Amino acid sequence: MKSITIGLAVLLHGTAASYAAEAWKEADVGGTKIYTDANGMTLYTYDKDETGRSNCYDKCATNWPPLKAEADAKAEGEWTIVDRTDGTRMWAYEGKPVYTFIKDKKAGDVTGDGVGEVWHVVKAD
Repeated sequence: MKSITIGLAVLLHGTAASYAAEAWKEADVGGTKIYTDANGMTLYTYDKDETGRSNCYDKCATNWPPLKAEADAKAEGEWTIVDRTDGTRMWAYEGKPVYTFIKDKKAGDVTGDGVGEVWHVVKAD
């Protein structure tokens, strides 16, 4: 029984760690390395957010969907998790919450960069 419990704990730990690895990835768009979600959709930051806090709700979040974090996801390196006031969790890069953009229609689109002078593509270092 003890070995089953340990095996299950290892399996669950591996699953939680994989949520982070599957939530985002690096992509090369026009010679610039950026971060995208798992489907290749560009990730953006919002200047009106604060470190570790999202200020994008309601219509903003409809147009700029937050990159959701699973309930048991764990922070990894520059990637952390932000608790939203609506009870959901989202990913943040270097403390800044990250979002996709509703007008990006296919992987590699960056139509949200510079919108309202407050939205910016998340560039990979």
